[in-house]
Amino acid sequence: MTDILIVEDNKELSTLLCDFLRAENYTVSVAESGEKALSLYEKYGARLIVLDIMLPGIDGFAVTEKIRRKSDTPIFIVSAKTQKEDKLNGLLTGADDYIEKPYDIDIMLAKISGLFKRRYAINEITDGDLKINKLSRTVFRNGIKLDMTAKEYDLLTMLIENKGKALSKEQLFSAIWGSDSFSEPQTLTVHIKWLRQKIEKNPKQPERILTVWGKGYKYE
Repeated sequence: MTDILIVEDNKELSTLLCDFLRAENYTVSVAESGEKALSLYEKYGARLIVLDIMLPGIDGFAVTEKIRRKSDTPIFIVSAKTQKEDKLNGLLTGADDYIEKPYDIDIMLAKISGLFKRRYAINEITDGDLKINKLSRTVFRNGIKLDMTAKEYDLLTMLIENKGKALSKEQLFSAIWGSDSFSEPQTLTVHIKWLRQKIEKNPKQPERILTVWGKGYKYE
């Protein structure tokens, strides 16, 4: 699922916002029209929609109405239309916020961050350039989805949820593979190696998944 769907026909504005959001490790999709927005939303979903009103084809009010018929996905309307009637129309149609253009990018980012913390923080783990979504069991680094097996995901999640704590090899193996697993304990070492290749800047000199000699591993 995409974190944020930006619906904006001004390419300069959408690119600017997209760049700022990706720098904050959000996954972002962009649509230039209402029809394209609905198509992307139907296909990939989104945790937040940042929606312009004046679009080619169907406008933002119509997009909001269509999405609200079957979803409570948060919607921020962003528009140069500043009349009271427009704001009321947007909010009564189902938008969660109505933000006037031009807007301050820092305030926009703060609003988005606040919404994600209130609504999604329980199901997400963020650490630097890494983001783990526990609902979809996906991992992103710098906004790019990492290709991970189920065991790699489980191992990384267990390590990061016990950040700073040394976990024994036996503890990790039993939790991830099960005490009655037919896998060899050496498979843990292999999976640690694969994880380091995916999340470390230099896998040969890891800074995140550290070896605790005589015990096991810990996440820093």
